Amino acid sequence: MAQESEPGGESTLTVVLALIVNFLIGIMKAVAGVLTGSAALLAEAGHSVADTFTEGLLLTALRRSGKPADARHPFGYGKERFFWSLMAAVAIFASGAVFAVVEGVHTLISGDDAQTRPWVAYLVLGLAFLLESVSFVQASRQVRREAKAEGRPIPAYLRHSDDPTVKTVFFEDTAALIGLVLAFLGVLLHQLTGSAVWDAVASLAIGVLLAGVAYLLGRTNLGLLIGRQADPVLVRAAYRRIEAQPEVEVVVDILSMVTGTDRVLLCARLDFDDNLGAADLERACVRISAELRAEFAELDEVFLEPVPRADPELRARVLARYGELFPRPER
Repeated sequence: MAQESEPGGESTLTVVLALIVNFLIGIMKAVAGVLTGSAALLAEAGHSVADTFTEGLLLTALRRSGKPADARHPFGYGKERFFWSLMAAVAIFASGAVFAVVEGVHTLISGDDAQTRPWVAYLVLGLAFLLESVSFVQASRQVRREAKAEGRPIPAYLRHSDDPTVKTVFFEDTAALIGLVLAFLGVLLHQLTGSAVWDAVASLAIGVLLAGVAYLLGRTNLGLLIGRQADPVLVRAAYRRIEAQPEVEVVVDILSMVTGTDRVLLCARLDFDDNLGAADLERACVRISAELRAEFAELDEVFLEPVPRADPELRARVLARYGELFPRPER
């Protein structure tokens, strides 16, 4: 996982840039929508309003998730980033997708085929595309850089990333560019055919697009909120590191949970060498834990529990969780 030099890091720049761009674009689209009577442009105005509100929620997520751990929250506030990002996904659906669908249905039912000043729509859509591209370039640059740092293709990085803020902005900007193309087609076909049906269809398509983005982001943040396992690459590497320790005979079980962006809680149940004394066991646990945190910066908390490998209750719990005893990772 990519590390950030300060709370928020480059993610804050990405979100702030997206907020400014969407605020400016939203004003332009709203004015153009009123002047032209285009349902697609009004839907895109709603889209930009939703995105602006979303960025505000993401900034809240970045600020609050950086609070240090305390007695009330001993594992820190990292999951606040996931909560506010989930609210951002809800905002995309409620403010963007629903508005776009309602606007499209209204245009279909009203049967009003009037279209005025289509050149205003083309001008605004062109300017919006240029501005949106600025935000998209920043988001995609961050995604590419972090994916490269993890040695993953971009789709795999987006699946495993525990930073929902940059993922949200990247998906938003991608949807925004596609939405602008849909709005352009709706206005153009309306002008060529004289039928507002095309404008309405474009608005409905924008609504469906936003609903899909909201679903993808909501599913990601739900998984992180309820306690998703850490990156499998990290888990396998930690497994090998623990297994290689001279005091450890068998790694019986290993559990992990993402507690925030670049924060992981790791618990390993280990069968230690029976010849170790109590003091030797204590020193081994302290050393192994320190080595793991030094090697893997994402590990925020490490718990090592000595257990017998043949304990039937523990074996049953591992089997119930994995369907088999914890698999030894391929070397």
